Parts: sequence; C-alpha cells; structure tokens
Amino acid sequence: MRTKILLQCSQCNNLNYLIDKNKTKHPDKLEYKKFCKKCNQYTIHKEKTKLK
Repeated sequence: MRTKILLQCSQCNNLNYLIDKNKTKHPDKLEYKKFCKKCNQYTIHKEKTKLK
C-alpha cells in the first residue's frame, strides 16, 4: 500500500515535495537530499506528515 507524504527541509522547515511511499518496503522515515527553493541549495529533506 502506498501513502502520500510531505518532505520538509531540515534548514528552513519549508514543506517542498509531495511523494508516494511504499509502507511495506520502507517502514522507517525517508530522507532525501533535494533542492530547496527557499534556501536556494541542496539540503536534506525529511518525511514530515502523511496525507490521505
């Protein structure tokens, strides 16, 4: 089953990305290095909330 989650920038706390997550393959929280428009650089984005 896939759920939609938001990714939050670790520096500015801006919610930037909406992605799908497979809960069976990745039960722990995801962490990606992505571009933040507000910081204007690549930062670590962590899983914040789940959407229905």
